[in-house]
Amino acid sequence: MITAQTNNGLQRKDQAWIMRIRLRAQRRILWMRSHYAEESSEFLGNSVITDNEINRILADPLVLATAEMSFYQHDELAPLTEQIHLADDLAAHNPAWQRLQQAFGLSAAEQDLLSLAIALEVDPSLRRVYGYLHDDATMTYPTLWLGSMLFQWASPTRLEPESGLVRWRLAYPVAGYDQPWSITAPWVADPAIVSWFLQGDCIDPALGISVQWLPASVSTDTCLYPDQLSAIQIFVKAMNQWQVDGDGKPWLPVPLEIELVGASGAGKKTLVRQVCAALNLDLIAVDASMLLGADVGRSLALERLMRVVRLAGLSGAVLYWHRLEEVNLKLWQSSQVYCSLTFFGVTTSLEPNENRAIRRAFHLPKLTRTQRAQLWQRLTNQNLVPDAIINWVLTPAEIHKATQVSIVGTEAVTAVCRQMLHQQVGELFTPLGCPYTWADLILPPAVRQHLLELEEQAQLRWQVYEEWGFGRLCPMGQGITALFAGPSGTGKTMAAQVLARSLGMELYRVDLAGVINKYIGETEKRLKQVFDACERANVLLFFDEADALFGQRTQVKDAHDRFANIEIDYLLQRMEQFDGIAVLATNRKSGIFAADSLHSGFCAAEFGGAIAVMAIGTIGVYATG
Repeated sequence: MITAQTNNGLQRKDQAWIMRIRLRAQRRILWMRSHYAEESSEFLGNSVITDNEINRILADPLVLATAEMSFYQHDELAPLTEQIHLADDLAAHNPAWQRLQQAFGLSAAEQDLLSLAIALEVDPSLRRVYGYLHDDATMTYPTLWLGSMLFQWASPTRLEPESGLVRWRLAYPVAGYDQPWSITAPWVADPAIVSWFLQGDCIDPALGISVQWLPASVSTDTCLYPDQLSAIQIFVKAMNQWQVDGDGKPWLPVPLEIELVGASGAGKKTLVRQVCAALNLDLIAVDASMLLGADVGRSLALERLMRVVRLAGLSGAVLYWHRLEEVNLKLWQSSQVYCSLTFFGVTTSLEPNENRAIRRAFHLPKLTRTQRAQLWQRLTNQNLVPDAIINWVLTPAEIHKATQVSIVGTEAVTAVCRQMLHQQVGELFTPLGCPYTWADLILPPAVRQHLLELEEQAQLRWQVYEEWGFGRLCPMGQGITALFAGPSGTGKTMAAQVLARSLGMELYRVDLAGVINKYIGETEKRLKQVFDACERANVLLFFDEADALFGQRTQVKDAHDRFANIEIDYLLQRMEQFDGIAVLATNRKSGIFAADSLHSGFCAAEFGGAIAVMAIGTIGVYATG
């Protein structure tokens, strides 16, 4: 016979939640045996269902409930009742249950049902107890009815699809029971929730290797973006006062989404880790492409998204999503699941969000020459920095990769940098050798002086932009664009070769005649390929036969004229954004130098001599006599 007994396990908070189930089960069974005693005396022969059993089943539920509560108040059950109260009090202070309630808004009834389900994983023998309590040997799972009987819920509980337990799939009906609101549906706890509850912070196995756990720690990496780090911390702290849960972990009551916009390999994850270190928060990094890629069905993708956010809620960690460009961002809006603080690592800003989260974007600028040199020196402990590291616009990840061959020498470093930055675009551009020097280029003194001024401007531009701070005045682009015009044989290509060699740059010739395409939009697409391939490399782009595109702009008379002008506008605008050195060469100066033929950034003029130069800002114009 079950009697009230003292259990030393009640002194442990981690056992109190399961002891409150055991103690209530003992008390309920005492009531059942007392109430059903008369039925066992009437059992005769093959009669299975007795008269008293029928009377009990059909009795007024309120009368039965009152009788049960009266039974629990007997003096002999006082020790058991005292133990139940003690277990309830200890369980209420269990950090895991506090986290569940706080993160997912679980009601007391939902917590009770979940505890019944998790208890089976701790002690499978409780299944027989559940069957006994149900008075049905086949009902060995927790049900809403069982929870109501054991924990005396004030009113019948129905679980709707939006209830925390159902929405976050902390527990769900056993296969075959699609109606979680049924009071007799058997429930089972999600295995990932059981593992988290029993073992602490851990990755949900259903998420696989697409999720990486990064515990809070002081980052040893140099902060490359101190301004952004400070601004993010100020923003987060200003938006919400951090609150602390029962486990001592801070959390935000209002969901925040922060975009880190920068090139691939810019160090977005490192910056997020530094933010988390400053806020003493763990980080969960998620590969969005691997987890939610195009080959993943919508329902599975939504479930995985829910599991990721659930994991962050369980652990009180920050989420960092990367490779988002390869997934459907509408999933976030349709899922309606939020983490208190989420970071998105993207190359371009996301579309405006339509959910209740507050979002702000922070842009990560390109590393300056000084920053690239300092990063190289810190990673390699070498004072000598290769020209490729200083002059090429490399990301932190690319610099780190280049350091792996630093022991081989500068030539190997340059080869690795070239491989990382130069995309193969086929016939769109080809490298040109630079065998000529200034001694090989015969020019009038005035023309030579102009070209030397261009060389000096190109060499010192980064000192002016970065060290002197004039870069803020040129937000669109910090390159130099020039135009060489004149008949064939006047030295346009040779002058470009001399400049490239003198500046220590590689020279690439772009044949605009091959870039032009009759199909609408195709020319712009090919021009974009050219600029994207050389955007960050230390190269001089030489656009040969520019007159193929730069004919005199015409008055728009038909669609062909309109799209021709669009192509010219695109090239000029893209050149304005180009941070390198670009030279346009043409044999037709008459049409190009017309007043309406060029972008306002060009100054068209005609000079005597073979080649002459006139520069305005970062744009130079070269003309042949």
